[in-house]
Amino acid sequence: MENALRPGWLRRFFVFLLNPLTKERKAILNHHHKTGGPLDPDALKTLITESLDGDKAQDIEAIDLRGQSSLADYMIVASGTSSRQVSAMAQKLTDRLKEAGCRGIRMEGEDQGNWVIVDAGDVIVHLFRPEVREFYNIEKMWRIPVVITTSESEAGMSSSA
Repeated sequence: MENALRPGWLRRFFVFLLNPLTKERKAILNHHHKTGGPLDPDALKTLITESLDGDKAQDIEAIDLRGQSSLADYMIVASGTSSRQVSAMAQKLTDRLKEAGCRGIRMEGEDQGNWVIVDAGDVIVHLFRPEVREFYNIEKMWRIPVVITTSESEAGMSSSA
């Protein structure tokens, strides 16, 4: 698994996410929301999921990040059966996004094809080989658990008493 990405990339990604907003990070985040092009985030998500479905991606999952992160509005996670398929899906997706008028599309990891990230501005796409996806399990990290605060639980107890 250590060869899934270039050395240090994953660490830099998580450090970027967890660090407080600096001027540099604010500039990067503002850039993300300016590169999407003519499509709104929901239309972009639909285009991406349809593209991946057409390319026979497996286990496509769209995660709504609005309210969780200013990095993007959606994260889409999908698997391919092999490194070759993962790289081909990423390349076709990038081509389709450019045809739709999106600009500033960036891709990382396409050479190895274990984990490819396509940054489409308001939507970030993670394409994995199944065993790499299972190892990193990034969907679990971004799902919001339902948390009941103390005041809500006390209000529920007093109304039921």
